[in-house]
Amino acid sequence: MRAAAISTPRLDKMPGMFFSANPKDLKETRHSLLDDKTQKRRPKTFGMDMKAYLRSMIPHSESGMKSSKSKDILSADEVIQWSQSLEKLLANQTGQDVFGNFLKSEFSEENIEFWLACEDYKKTESDLLHCKAEKIYKAFVHSDAAKQINIDFHTRESTAKKIKAPTHTCFDEAQKIIYTLMEKDSYPRFLKSNIYLNLLNDLQANSLK
Repeated sequence: MRAAAISTPRLDKMPGMFFSANPKDLKETRHSLLDDKTQKRRPKTFGMDMKAYLRSMIPHSESGMKSSKSKDILSADEVIQWSQSLEKLLANQTGQDVFGNFLKSEFSEENIEFWLACEDYKKTESDLLHCKAEKIYKAFVHSDAAKQINIDFHTRESTAKKIKAPTHTCFDEAQKIIYTLMEKDSYPRFLKSNIYLNLLNDLQANSLK
């Protein structure tokens, strides 16, 4: 008696399973997924650079350096003052740098960059206002700006009109919105972040040596 032939189902025809007949397609798919992950992954160098920067701000007892005798070296008291208000944090050059790096880790560094650009703009000589106002507007305020800040339509339009006859205050409205955004959103998270807490702990531990 002749045995019945057993048919083996083709995997690429089974419901719910999808296979490419071309191995090249599978390879390209894997590469595209890796590319997506690579684009979304935060650069490893950011964490390394930040740690090196923070270490450079901490006085080392073996070198004889003391924070109170150098404006380039942080003290625990200075860093504690950063927690009192965003204003005090931004009044300190190192505070600006550390907070800026924190915002970079959250992909919102355009906020502090715009705020600092506005502070610099206020000190600009009158005959240079128009040129600098155009640069700030195109970089941060324009709807197609590479580092577009998060402001409402009215403020964006109002600022666009003001820079046509620029004064030292034409960015004040937008700057205030961004400051409030940082104060209520990013700043509280910064104070709870490892960047801030580790720096403070290291400085406090160093002061006890």
